[in-house]
Amino acid sequence: MAAMYQEMVSTRKWLSPDKYATAYALARITPGTNILPFCAGIAWELLGWPGAILAVLAASVPGGILVMVLTGGYEILRSNPLAMGAVAGTLAAAVGLMGSAAWELLLPYLNRKRWIHGVTIAGGAVVLSQKLALPPIQVLGLAALVGLIWRVPE
Repeated sequence: MAAMYQEMVSTRKWLSPDKYATAYALARITPGTNILPFCAGIAWELLGWPGAILAVLAASVPGGILVMVLTGGYEILRSNPLAMGAVAGTLAAAVGLMGSAAWELLLPYLNRKRWIHGVTIAGGAVVLSQKLALPPIQVLGLAALVGLIWRVPE
């Protein structure tokens, strides 16, 4: 967004800083992805309704077509054992990266003073997500609440 600000406000002077900030703020409060309302807001400031409609179409249609093509390709490759092996390998790599990232986040809390906090919160997160099937966002929220209430000694 900083590069877009630089280009649209500073370099090309298409918008004033206030109009850019208004479009950005309105886009941020809309539910869902923020890029479509941002494109619509900027284009509306520049070209009115036709610009807003074209901007939303230009920002969403190519991605939608790409998703349909990739989904069709996946359906074709689903019966190919080599392709499914590649998908499984990619999935295993992604799980390994997430596990490594989780370990790196937990590692600072595994010292003499703080290990019980780290083990309790991490173990609780695993139990909540695996045994109680809570969604990840709820598990993160509960972990944040526990971390806020149960202070870690320094």
